[in-house]
Amino acid sequence: MDGTNQSEQAASSNQQNNMKQQQQQQQQLESSGKWTGGLRALLGCNVKALALFRISIGFLLFLELSLRYRFLHVFYSDQGTFPTRLLIPHIDYIYRVICIHAYSGSMVYQQCLLTIQVILAFCLMVGYRTRLVSVLSWFLYLSLTLRNTWLNFILDRYFHYMLFYSMFLPTYKVWSLDAYYNNYSYYYSGTDCCKTREKTSNEDDKTIINETILSLATIAIKLQIFWIYMDAGYGKYSDPLGGWSLQAHPLPALDTYARHTLAARYLYALLTPYGLRLMTPMVVYVELLACPIALLGSYMGNRRVVLYCIGIICSLHAGIAFTVRNTVLLSSVACAAWCVFLPPTKHDLAVGLSLNNANDKDKGNHSLSFLSKAIIISMISGSFWFEVMSNECNQSMKHVWSTLLHNRWNVFVGAEEYVTWEIAPGRLVDGSVVDVWGRKDVVEWQMPGTGAPCTSTARPGRWRSFPYLAELEGEEGEALWSYLCRQWDRENGVHGGNVGRKLLRYNFFMLQADVLPNMGFSATRKRLIHSHDCTKSLATATATASALAS
Repeated sequence: MDGTNQSEQAASSNQQNNMKQQQQQQQQLESSGKWTGGLRALLGCNVKALALFRISIGFLLFLELSLRYRFLHVFYSDQGTFPTRLLIPHIDYIYRVICIHAYSGSMVYQQCLLTIQVILAFCLMVGYRTRLVSVLSWFLYLSLTLRNTWLNFILDRYFHYMLFYSMFLPTYKVWSLDAYYNNYSYYYSGTDCCKTREKTSNEDDKTIINETILSLATIAIKLQIFWIYMDAGYGKYSDPLGGWSLQAHPLPALDTYARHTLAARYLYALLTPYGLRLMTPMVVYVELLACPIALLGSYMGNRRVVLYCIGIICSLHAGIAFTVRNTVLLSSVACAAWCVFLPPTKHDLAVGLSLNNANDKDKGNHSLSFLSKAIIISMISGSFWFEVMSNECNQSMKHVWSTLLHNRWNVFVGAEEYVTWEIAPGRLVDGSVVDVWGRKDVVEWQMPGTGAPCTSTARPGRWRSFPYLAELEGEEGEALWSYLCRQWDRENGVHGGNVGRKLLRYNFFMLQADVLPNMGFSATRKRLIHSHDCTKSLATATATASALAS
């Protein structure tokens, strides 16, 4: 019995000693979990940050492409405003090869391509065949943009560059199906301090720790984000009218932009015009300084500085999303891009150090092939050439370069002098007058949006480009403006027997009101953009169809 008691006491003593050792190890790891910074932290990206970047961009791409279905007929099909027969004669051979969305103008073809893109976006989000999916997503998004460059907004430029660099980044190492199926290891914290779950017993498998990946791609994407905010901030700083300065006259830029939504009106009332005037120059310096300070914080290993910069810039974009219409998705993509700056947590660093001491096989090196490096350098050099040295011919929309290499971000560079909106009074067969643009039976000339006017409130999204194409003439202009005739007739059952609702003609007006202090606006003035006779459009369409059939 005495021997048994002694054995139990010895076992208990050993267990207590082991627990003390584990506690000491835990304390040592926590104290050692310090972000050392340096060039690797400055120019590289944490693997978890890259995974979060992939998930965010994949989700937002999935959302954007899903919303694009509603614009297929009007902007991408041969029955819409820009049929392929009008595009093909004006583009070069390279453009025709790359733009597979222009191979056919049928709705079925466009729906199939868009469905493929949506599936690829979902695969990118969950990290399945990530590298291949990134390549295909970037190429198809470029092709979709080339199909109708009228719709090429800054949101598309964001997706273009973020998807491009994602092709060369190891965004699949954690939180992905690729990591699960390719026998990667995971670590997690628990009662045993640093437990690892191995999918296989193969000692050659990589142990994925919270490493910092350094490659030409990580350097390039951080430089891209740096350039985005330098270009945007300097554009505001150098505004000839000084709209973003404290001495802006008559109104600072924020005073003119914070009027578009209900949230903007509450913000206006909360901050008052004087508060908005004080905040206006702060936007400029946030854009100019956030990225350099975040890079400096990374180099110094100061996690708090980096997170503070990310929080400030994302707060800025959140403000844009809440106060300016049609900017939620744009602001979300801009915030997602900052994921690459996220530092590792203290606990991740501690566990990573422990695993590195046990297995020093993976130092965070991610070498790119010569081809990958050549493509990245070509993109950077090409963007510089296009913006600095290219001539007017190279910048023509008939070449892919104007979409592929365009890398300017100077939007919202001045104060908004006036607000605009559109109406299109039209005459029907039964004699009634309707608003064709607003799809309403009543024509309302007053400012829309219950006191929060903005451009294209009647038709948001990709429709925003429509009013600015008024200079199109000939067959292109006819295809653009006659679409409103066909759309009205289709939506009102004209071909089903409701002949009285057939649209005969309409006038397209752009209305404007100057922005005045204290949420005021001047009297509305109108400008006729285009007058269209739908009966002539029908005759032209019939003749064109007969010519194509013959």
